Amino acid sequence: MTLGQNQELFSKDLTLLLNFIHNNGFNVRIGEAERTKEQQEIYLKSGKTKTLDSLHLKRCAIDLHIFFNGSWIQSKNELQFIGDYWEQLSKNNKWGGNFKNFIDTPHFERRLE
Repeated sequence: MTLGQNQELFSKDLTLLLNFIHNNGFNVRIGEAERTKEQQEIYLKSGKTKTLDSLHLKRCAIDLHIFFNGSWIQSKNELQFIGDYWEQLSKNNKWGGNFKNFIDTPHFERRLE
C-alpha cells in the first residue's frame, strides 16, 4: 500500500472519529497534524516525544484537543472510550493513550501497511 493510500484511509477514519467525538457531546480542536523533521527534533530534545520517526512526518497522525463543558480533557480514563473507538476502526489505528512507554492522550495515528 502506498503512503498516499494510507493517508487517505487515515483521513477517512479521522472523519468517523471526529463525528464520534461530537456525537458523544464533546468538542474538539485540531492540534498538530503535519510536522517537519526540524520540529520533530525540537520535540525530541524537549522530551515531548521519544522518536524521530513520528507518523506526523508522514501525515498519518494528528493531535486532537478534546473538550467537555469547556474543559480540556487529557485523562486516559476519560478518553479511553474514544481511543478504543479509534483503534476498532482499523488494526493499523493506534491511540497514544495506549502507548506503553509514553502516554500521549491527544495523539491518534495510523501505522503504515
